[in-house]
Amino acid sequence: MKKRLLGLLLVVILIASVLAACGTKEKNEKLIVGTEAGFAPYEYMEGDEVVGVDMDIAKAIAESMGKELEIKNMDFDGALLAVQNGTVDFVAAGVSVNEERKKVMDFSVDYVDSVEVVVVNKDNPAVADVEDLDDKVIGVQQGNIADFWVEDNVNAKEIKRYTKFAQAAEDLKNGRIDCIVMDQFPAEELVAANQELAILDGILFEDKYAIAVKKGNKELLDEINSVIEQLKEDGKIEEFYANHTSKN
Repeated sequence: MKKRLLGLLLVVILIASVLAACGTKEKNEKLIVGTEAGFAPYEYMEGDEVVGVDMDIAKAIAESMGKELEIKNMDFDGALLAVQNGTVDFVAAGVSVNEERKKVMDFSVDYVDSVEVVVVNKDNPAVADVEDLDDKVIGVQQGNIADFWVEDNVNAKEIKRYTKFAQAAEDLKNGRIDCIVMDQFPAEELVAANQELAILDGILFEDKYAIAVKKGNKELLDEINSVIEQLKEDGKIEEFYANHTSKN
């Protein structure tokens, strides 16, 4: 009887091991990217599909690694938390690199230089100049580098934090906020889709974007860096920009 029970136990353990191995293999065959699809041309929705410059880069990374790319669309803050706890493998979402983020995640080489601009209501601008932000109600994306910059550099009347720039655009059109601080390319896309808005002349500061991975995941980081460097060398990132800026 004991031998029979022992044999049965060994069979159960073997089956569990095989299932676990299959599950691990299936997981390892996928590469999960976290993003926030409200930041065209970097990431945006086209029908039910998340597309954009960052997604093209993510696809190139997955292809290079021989894996299937799975895209998880979430709030920007949520994506950064997800990569820290390992829910996603990396984040491609127009992520700026700063010292605070470096403490809790690792970053690839940068793949784009960007600038931050100010978006206003075209017919009734509450802000006349990019240096005229004090005592204004300023809209930003929560957790975005512009959020931190405004907090540290502007004596704002109020900072309103949004998960989606589309929400900020509606509030700006309706006079609930005075302006939006955001990246130039998404600002251009936002203004193209909302003719009541305009971008002020001048820039606030320059920025760089990189891909975020879990702290210490050097193997994945090396793979990503290799792909990004090759894409830059081949002129592919400029090609990605051309593809997505012409569509919006």
